[in-house]
Amino acid sequence: MKKQIPNIITLLNLFCGCIAVIFAVQGHLELTALFVMLGIGFDFFDGLAARLLNAQSELGLQLDSLADMVTSGVAPGIVMYQLLSQVFGKPFYVAPGSWNAEQVMASLDWSYISLLGLLITLSSAYRLANFNVDTRQTTSFIGLPTPANALLVISLPLILKFQQEAWVIEVILNEWFLVGLTLLSCYLLNAEITLFALKFKTWGFAANKVRYVFLMLTAVLIILLKFIAIPLIILLYILVSVFFGGKSTDGEIN
Repeated sequence: MKKQIPNIITLLNLFCGCIAVIFAVQGHLELTALFVMLGIGFDFFDGLAARLLNAQSELGLQLDSLADMVTSGVAPGIVMYQLLSQVFGKPFYVAPGSWNAEQVMASLDWSYISLLGLLITLSSAYRLANFNVDTRQTTSFIGLPTPANALLVISLPLILKFQQEAWVIEVILNEWFLVGLTLLSCYLLNAEITLFALKFKTWGFAANKVRYVFLMLTAVLIILLKFIAIPLIILLYILVSVFFGGKSTDGEIN
């Protein structure tokens, strides 16, 4: 039974992702962000549990990617679609209990450029499939991991909701900013950039000094800047990885 504990945690990730998708479709983007973050938390702990219980398996690897596809692929893609729709057209919204085909079609104000947001979902799918067959990604990542990219996307509605400064709203709801961020996100997911893995193999400082320093800087940024810190943390993650060549630790990823 203990061999199934990591898979159960992975399924909790998938469960959170499904709820996040429901909220995203209904336009509740802050709740979407909450459940995406919960799912990413489960995604971190399933690998940790697998290592502690010596329960790593091919099934777990495939299940992990399927769960990530929903939580860190489908949900952020819909979030970006909704944000783009706010500036290019009427956001897609389905009220609870109103899944009537005619009502749904009548509610659509098709601004096709808003569909660019779903490129994040497609790029995430390609990134996850490539990860499963790429033998180079055993101690580091090549391209931005889907959970990190998902955090980048879901930070936007959180910033708009809880840090309503005029310049912040003006930047985030600028159509070209959203389009540019979408395309940049798709590129980073599959770019040939080596990034260090945040999952720990051991807890010693010597083998994980970059991880520990990065996590401390992350904590400081969050305390000072709150949700605005999230995009900066993703940028910092990329810059630190590029500076150290993505080989700053000997940890393994799962």
